[in-house]
Amino acid sequence: MMLGKIKFGKIAIVIFLTILIWVWADLALDEDLTVYKATINVAFSPNLLVSFNDKPKASIDKIELKGPASKTSEVNRRLDDGSLVPDFSLNPERERMTTAGQQKLNVLDFVKRSDKIKEFGGLTVEACEPEILDVNIVELVEGSLDIECFDENGTPLVGIKSIDPSKVDMYVPADSRLKAQVKLTRTEIGQARKSGVVKIPYVLLAEGQKRQALTSVIIKMSPEADLLSEYPITGAKLGIVLSANLVGEYDVDVTNYNDLVNFTILATEQAKQAYEVQPYQMLLYILDDDKKKGPEVEQRREVVYNFPEEFVRQDEIKLKTSQQPAKYMLIRVTPAKTPPSGVD
Repeated sequence: MMLGKIKFGKIAIVIFLTILIWVWADLALDEDLTVYKATINVAFSPNLLVSFNDKPKASIDKIELKGPASKTSEVNRRLDDGSLVPDFSLNPERERMTTAGQQKLNVLDFVKRSDKIKEFGGLTVEACEPEILDVNIVELVEGSLDIECFDENGTPLVGIKSIDPSKVDMYVPADSRLKAQVKLTRTEIGQARKSGVVKIPYVLLAEGQKRQALTSVIIKMSPEADLLSEYPITGAKLGIVLSANLVGEYDVDVTNYNDLVNFTILATEQAKQAYEVQPYQMLLYILDDDKKKGPEVEQRREVVYNFPEEFVRQDEIKLKTSQQPAKYMLIRVTPAKTPPSGVD
């Protein structure tokens, strides 16, 4: 019995020492790991606008790490499968960057002190590139901002009846003349014309630096009929869109041309002016199958009124009444006869 116990104890000691040696060997054999293209994002600060050369984020080209092989292997695996994202958050108050002007950020010190580095499993940060980043600090003050409304394409909306409240309090640079903005979809424009639509204004302080107000506003727009006036259009330009397969084979004779080019529209002044400067106010499409009906046979087709798309989306231009279709005939083009040889 004593012999068995002695052998068991020796085996346990050997196993323990073996494990200890392996752990020590793993710790002793540090490996290098380079992380490429990490990102520094700016954390939200209500009274500061922080940027990197007017950008909301900056890139760290590479971070050089060192640690046990098992740790570097695990971190590398997580970087590859996306479970570890090398993005860091710059909190200006924590970094004591609250004074307006340009300041320098020591990237190595910042990365070492960041909470994010804890996710790298205790690896040591050895170096970063670039070493220094320029940080721009702008102090923001609370101001009462006017509100302007746009459609989805950024076109200013006309016919705004009321905005309640008419101003919102937001933090902006002290010397700025910024206005709060509201963007309405086509559906929201229709709702605003009927009963009103609730929206939260925002202000664009810089590229990628969008701040929302803490309060919403109710926007009401004048009904469509109140926005549009009658405008007679005389001598409009009609463009003929002829299939490439028919070019050189047929001409197009529009028999009711004079009736087509004089009509009345309902539009805002801005929409009417945009329509008048179009190269063609109307388009008539001639299709390949039209020639199957034979030459000099009168055909009919609705013309396309070439209204500017941005005003169509806002319901700011349309025909007053329905128009008659274009009447046209295809006239076969007779090729010029080739003169006999030797005749000028």
